[in-house]
Amino acid sequence: MLQTRLITRRSLVALGAYCLSPAAGAAEERFFDSVGVRIRYIEEGWGEPVVLVHGYTSNVDAQWAQTGVLQALAARYRVIALDARGHGSSGKPHDPAQYGPEMGLDILRLLNHLDIARAHIVGYSMGAHIVAQLVATHPERFLTATLGGAPGRFSWSLEDQQRVEREAAEMEQGLLRSQILRLWPHGEPPPTEERIRELSATQLAGQDPRALAAIRRSNPAQVVTLAKMATITVPTLGVVGTADPYLSRFQELQAVMPQLDLVTIEAASHGSAPGRPEFIQAVLAFLRAHSATPDR
Repeated sequence: MLQTRLITRRSLVALGAYCLSPAAGAAEERFFDSVGVRIRYIEEGWGEPVVLVHGYTSNVDAQWAQTGVLQALAARYRVIALDARGHGSSGKPHDPAQYGPEMGLDILRLLNHLDIARAHIVGYSMGAHIVAQLVATHPERFLTATLGGAPGRFSWSLEDQQRVEREAAEMEQGLLRSQILRLWPHGEPPPTEERIRELSATQLAGQDPRALAAIRRSNPAQVVTLAKMATITVPTLGVVGTADPYLSRFQELQAVMPQLDLVTIEAASHGSAPGRPEFIQAVLAFLRAHSATPDR
């Protein structure tokens, strides 16, 4: 029987949950070479290792530190968070062939660099697509997997290819129009053109549009079929807002992968879910349930 848990603010109070504010200090940043691409990462905390993989156009600081996720997890685990290639302070190739599966392989190379045999892994949006492919192809390296805001790319159509080309072309013009409309929260009036341009400018400030366009064009190389996802034995958590268009895709995945523990966050959108205390609570509860060491 498929079960989906809905986390509301009221249920958090009943569970005694809390939200940690981002700490004033930041973990020391480090770098390593991943087959010619310089990758930035940070480490904080101690215990079982947990790798954090951020979303498209984001980075360690915006996705994990500013939302308090990194600090909450680092209170109990050894947290390793990286700027994915094409983002933040990591290298930014302009060739689509340098992305796709390479983004997941960067994580394996980082684990090897740190001499870590197995880790928990948490991805959001683009990061979740990367995680889905990674646990499907290298399950032996992961204790658990969390898919936040996206369930993996498990199909690819002509329409998908046309969307990718459109979004990549817009990216090269400094716009996120099609992506913003695609992920706009259910039930909210669509944004005006002026609002789309404001959001695009804010999200792309200081970014490399050519690298981001190359990432978008590499999306087909990250596809993992539903049949392959159904065979995954790594304990897997899905976390998605009820206003996120990706909710239906999670439900499609759960239909063939009943072992997926799916948690929904009431009224959360694709953009707001990682900053909600319910997101932190869901991830912490899942990690505790699958931890090999006693909780501290």
